Amino acid sequence: MIPISELPACPVATTLRLIGNKWKVFIIQRLLERAWRYNELQRSLPGISRKVLTENLKNMELDELVVRTEYPGSPPRVEYSLSACGRSMQPIICAMSEWGKSYQREVRRHG
Repeated sequence: MIPISELPACPVATTLRLIGNKWKVFIIQRLLERAWRYNELQRSLPGISRKVLTENLKNMELDELVVRTEYPGSPPRVEYSLSACGRSMQPIICAMSEWGKSYQREVRRHG
């Protein structure tokens, strides 16, 4: 979690600090559907490299947006899911999706 001393004063800036890159938003969007294993999550996000996915998942786990669950076995299995805090971003992601659809319709109408 981000230390309180490092949080921006502006609440919008705080949100952008947590999800301010395109991959984090797409990762949250996928994890809103269900828990994913690493490789299937990567395959569901065309264009993301392993390095970028790993970095984003680690940062999101540190920010307590994502939960990493390890299951014993051979080979061991790891799943990623949203924490309650991460799940609380659903209205934001839905609003972004609805706004994007509306904008696309408007552009088509004037295009």
